[in-house]
Amino acid sequence: MLFSDLGLAPELLRAVAGQGYETPTPIQQRAIPEILAGHDLLAAAQTGTGKTAAFTLPMLHRLQQAAPAADGRRAVRALVLVPTRELAAQVEESVRTYGAQLKALRTVLIFGGVSINPQIDALRRGADLIVATPGRLLDHLGQRTVDLSKVEFFVLDEADRMLDMGFIRDIRKIIERLPQRRQNLMFSATFSPDIRKLAQGLLHNPATIDIAPRNSAAESVEQRSIFVDKANKSALLSYMIGHFNWRQVLVFTRTKHGANRLTDRLNRDGIPAAALHGNKSQNARTKALAQFKAGEIRTLVATDIAARGLDIDQLPHVVNFELPSVPEDYVHRIGRTGRAGDQGEAVSLVSPDEYDEWRAIEKLLKRTIQAYEVEGFRPSPAGSAASEHGAPSPRNNAERAPQKRRGRRSGPSKAAPTSNPDRKQTRPGGRSQRPAR
Repeated sequence: MLFSDLGLAPELLRAVAGQGYETPTPIQQRAIPEILAGHDLLAAAQTGTGKTAAFTLPMLHRLQQAAPAADGRRAVRALVLVPTRELAAQVEESVRTYGAQLKALRTVLIFGGVSINPQIDALRRGADLIVATPGRLLDHLGQRTVDLSKVEFFVLDEADRMLDMGFIRDIRKIIERLPQRRQNLMFSATFSPDIRKLAQGLLHNPATIDIAPRNSAAESVEQRSIFVDKANKSALLSYMIGHFNWRQVLVFTRTKHGANRLTDRLNRDGIPAAALHGNKSQNARTKALAQFKAGEIRTLVATDIAARGLDIDQLPHVVNFELPSVPEDYVHRIGRTGRAGDQGEAVSLVSPDEYDEWRAIEKLLKRTIQAYEVEGFRPSPAGSAASEHGAPSPRNNAERAPQKRRGRRSGPSKAAPTSNPDRKQTRPGGRSQRPAR
């Protein structure tokens, strides 16, 4: 199937082709026709599957096809609600990219951490589509600077993370401001009981799409664990990044304080790093992400919530510096690498006090992940004793565990070489088979 088979407007097809895409991803193949037909939708798809384009393309098509307001005034006709500022910016970028050739459609981006006044000015000039985070949108509703009574399309993206972040009350308050007649689209990484309950109250006879089976991980991701004492994790991470010459690494910690502390340690060790978490200003977060993508810093240290929705092509390495408290978050974390067939690597640093969490992750994945120890960083005898109580038995030689990316081009935006080049598919002309976002 080609994008041209989906019934999208010629302007959108030209924009898609301009980005180098010809073949829609599975979520796009199934979601776009349902949305064009006007159906409500409940879709489960992991990050990196092209789900953003799966709703932006048909939404833009229908907005362009719809007749303007009878009085000629511009009204907000589409609302996309997302959990984080970074995801809001990425969705708005997708709308701007694919809607570049459409006539007079205006988008306004709304999120916190920045001055509200420029957003008020933009809303006063009129908007067809708003991409927003819940808290700041409620601020605008409270100040009566936005009117949602004419919304025709409502998209709730990353709904599972919305619930995790405690946005359910905000979401309900926003829904109360929407008209009864509208099309609702809800995207989530999983179909948890809470998600299904939310969907029952929001969606009307929805089409249901489940692209990625729950708890699955991409086959193109090499998963490894390294057993190490907690006190030695920072030194081991610095050693691996330097010894294997990793140029672009996304590292996960549990807490904001832990992210700051690890970032300081990496910088002291001569490894350029930046932290990404909720306490950082929007300008600082945007700058850190831009520097990471440009190769100016080698390591981005993030919490789960801050990293949600990050869109980084061909990211070669993900490190779990601390294991997530929820096993399902492990799948979300390592899903940042190994996208669209590119080879990726996920390394978890597991201390003796995390053995129970590691076993829970392996149980969730229904597989055993090879464990290693690194010479000079082996767990202490006290930690090794914990292995007798159920921890996996590691290999002695961990020099084989992490992968050195040989011949990697200097810019992180370029495709990373893989140990098995046959696994990477390219279109004629060599463009990577990335999903349209």
